[in-house]
This record gives sequence, structure tokens and C-alpha cells, in this order.
Amino acid sequence: MQEQNEIPEDSGEEPGKGEEVPLQLPELSDVDMLSSKVQELESAVAVFKDQLLRKAAEFDNYKRRVEGESANLVRFANEDLIAKIIPVLDDLERSIKSGRGGTNDPATLVRGIELIAGKFRKILDGAGVREFESVGHPFDPEFHDALLQVPSAGAVPGTVLEEIEKGYMMHDRVIRHARVIVAAEPPAAEPGNE
Repeated sequence: MQEQNEIPEDSGEEPGKGEEVPLQLPELSDVDMLSSKVQELESAVAVFKDQLLRKAAEFDNYKRRVEGESANLVRFANEDLIAKIIPVLDDLERSIKSGRGGTNDPATLVRGIELIAGKFRKILDGAGVREFESVGHPFDPEFHDALLQVPSAGAVPGTVLEEIEKGYMMHDRVIRHARVIVAAEPPAAEPGNE
């Protein structure tokens, strides 16, 4: 019977000499590498997703703020113009009160109304609004609304004879067409009535 703790026979070589055994590091298997790469990519996706959600929320807030500001801009766009018109309305009311209060001088009343009209024109001019001339000019549907045509021997057919309501432009755009009466061909003389 052999003892269990036998010492191996000496081969004549010193222990640790002879064949060198390379140091083996545990290699990552392809699955481990792919798993590591997937975790890395999932982490990057989570970061980008968080950034995207934040940017989307910021954009929604920005959009709401801009919509609110533009709604207020439209709502109060004429505030400055209205503030300038209110004193003119006050002047009109004073003129009416003066006329009812017994002012017997119509020239004074007319002069006051002329001053008020001048204030209105100044306000409109400041806003870029101006009236345009129509009488004597050829009828142009871009600027005029013809109310009727009147035969006229003394005017070129298609020429504006009379202006019922003035036309107005704001900068280069017509904001109110002039309402006009236009010259038409005079009726032809009947051969038997000469």
C-alpha cells in the first residue's frame, strides 16, 4: 500500500525552471464584450433621451411664452394710437357742449372743428396714414370704388369727376378706397334731333 503523501521523484530539474508557463489573464468572451458595449450604449441613450426631453420641455415653454406675448401684442397694438385719439375726442365733446351751451357764433364753432380735424390729420400722419387725390385722375380700381358713372362732355371718359369719400393709404397700402363718381361717354346725339 502506498502512502498518500508521496513525494514525487526528482526529475533533476529545479522547480520553476524549464518550461515557462505564460501568465494567463482571463479573456473577455465576445458575449461579455458585447454586453459591456450594450450597457455603455444604453447609458448614452439614457443621457441623450434626458437631454431631448429637457429641450422639448424648454421649447414648449418658449412656444407658450411667445404665443402669449404675440397675443398681447395684437391685443394692445393700437394702444398708442388710441391714447393719442382720446384727447381729440375730448375736444369734440367740448365743441358739442359749447354748441349746445348757446354759442351763437357758427364761425367759432366751425373754427374749433377745423382745429380738431387738424389734430386728427396730425395723428394719422404720424401713423403713416395719408389721403390721396382722386379728382381729375383716371379711375383705378386699386384706389377707387365707383359709385356711379355720369355722362360728361367736358371730361375724358373714365376720369374721376367727384370724390364722395376720400381714400387713405397707410405707408404704401390702400386702407380705404376713395368712393368716386366717374365720367362716362356722353350720350350720342340722335340723328333726327339736330
